[in-house]
Amino acid sequence: MDYPNDQHPAAPVRSGIPEHGRIPKYYAVKARISALVDELGEGGLLPTERDLSERYEVARETVRQAIRELVLEGRLRRRGRGTVVAGPKLEQPLSLASYTEGVRRQGRTPGRNLVTLDRFPCPEALAAETGLTRGEPVWHLERVLLADDERVGLESTYVSVARIPRLDADFEPDSSFYAYLHQQGIAFGDADERIETVLATPREALLIGTPPALPMLLIHRVSRDTDGHPLERVRTLFRGDRFSFTTHLSG
Repeated sequence: MDYPNDQHPAAPVRSGIPEHGRIPKYYAVKARISALVDELGEGGLLPTERDLSERYEVARETVRQAIRELVLEGRLRRRGRGTVVAGPKLEQPLSLASYTEGVRRQGRTPGRNLVTLDRFPCPEALAAETGLTRGEPVWHLERVLLADDERVGLESTYVSVARIPRLDADFEPDSSFYAYLHQQGIAFGDADERIETVLATPREALLIGTPPALPMLLIHRVSRDTDGHPLERVRTLFRGDRFSFTTHLSG
């Protein structure tokens, strides 16, 4: 049987075209460009806006809007003055595994660029959220996350100076913080995690190297050690066009 607008009910993702068939012109162009993206494959160079507007007999602004959405969704990437087909998104597990482990599992090389490492008295809001003592010294470690030298996120970690007093002397900023904690004899017990969608601030967008309008996935994590004592508070921004998250659920 033929289904209208290729909307087979068993398809994993329906096309987004309403059953009545009336859709914005740009969306119809987007669907055709999306099919072209599948044909080109990763790294393939997309024809110019002018070529696509002539091919589909629409205005260049219509093509531009379709491409803009595909870029935001992570299907396409800007490269110089052209646009190419993006590779698959990085899958990050929702677990106590580190960012390093998640990236390496997919055959990519993880890395980090240090933005800042400083210490200050724990403010009231952080103390209330983590169980640390207000006023006690805490470290703030901020790093840009890399995958094969591509900037993909921004991570801010807060941890008590008393737990790891030599962080500024012993820790290599481009390495795994979780591996460092393990070397110090500190083991993770459990954590609370919250995920939301946000837009980066101008500063964050500049550090990550993305336009401010690009959606970000923001993860808040408060971790405790095996004795239930507060360990770290992490705020991590991931590029919405480069990341997805996975978890396993059981009944």
